[in-house]
Amino acid sequence: MQTPRINDLYPIAIFCILALVGIIVLWSVMDMVFVGASLAIVLMPVHRRLSAKVHPLISALLVTGGVLIGATGTVLIAYQAFSANAATLSTMFGAIGTWLADPATNPLTYGVPFSKTTLTTMLAEGNSIFVDYQATLITYLPVIAFKLFVFFFSLAALLYHGDLLRDRFMKRAPKPLSEYVSRLSAVTVDTLYAIYVVQVAISLLTFFIALPVFYLLGYGNILFYSFLAAFCELIPVLGSSSTFVLMGAYALSLHDTRGVFILFVFGYLIVSCVPEIYIRPVLVGRRVKINAIIMFIGIIGGLLTMGLAGFVLGPVIIVTLITTYRIYVKDRRNRRISRHRTRHDL
Repeated sequence: MQTPRINDLYPIAIFCILALVGIIVLWSVMDMVFVGASLAIVLMPVHRRLSAKVHPLISALLVTGGVLIGATGTVLIAYQAFSANAATLSTMFGAIGTWLADPATNPLTYGVPFSKTTLTTMLAEGNSIFVDYQATLITYLPVIAFKLFVFFFSLAALLYHGDLLRDRFMKRAPKPLSEYVSRLSAVTVDTLYAIYVVQVAISLLTFFIALPVFYLLGYGNILFYSFLAAFCELIPVLGSSSTFVLMGAYALSLHDTRGVFILFVFGYLIVSCVPEIYIRPVLVGRRVKINAIIMFIGIIGGLLTMGLAGFVLGPVIIVTLITTYRIYVKDRRNRRISRHRTRHDL
């Protein structure tokens, strides 16, 4: 294998440095760039098939428009669900707020490892998301609009220019580097594909396995509570656990110990934790042949350290590191076998 010359690596090194500086400076919107780029990689086969019939720019816009329609439909469904159950949510948050405001309330008595101040802050954040979502959207509309623009622009641009950028890179990069990227690209695409498919699948699974839990709870609104758990699961930074924590706080405010038990054991541990700890890492790890525990560390670690971007980057970084090690071991073994055969022939 030919060793790259130092001069060949200068442009790549400069590009990496500039890219790193750009990521640091624009970090507040880089999550949208990463998510848009990852989704573009997943949807690239659709774009290629479609661009065989129409102009590539039109194809990229059509695929991006399809994503926009799907996202808009999901948001409208959620808006209708929240609007139709606004009274239920207001009652729930009001009961929790009254419970926390009571001087006699001590969360530690119920085994809750948070102070009143922390719980009040969490309640205010939840109220802004689930009850006062209209006011929250209006307040942060410029930021949300800009981030959505960055996401869809990144998606469309990378769909349209993705193959061209890849071909130029592979053509100008040193041969060892281009070979490494080629061998790594397949497993990276598999990882991203698995992340998105599994995310949607687990969200749907959450809806159906949450139905009997809320039926046992006996608070009514079974379909809405199950939808709320599934919707939160669809958003990586929330997860279905946020729904069961909220419902658990509501049950505590009602002094319903039976409800707390049902929500913790059947809701939080089974409906929320089992998919996150077992099903998701197993399905994603099986796709790329990586241990489920290692994949779990990548998924959760990415979310905790990088938020929404980490949901994509965490597993990709883990897969990249492990695949790189496997490539190194395989190449080293092949070189050893080649040297052994050469000596034998001599």
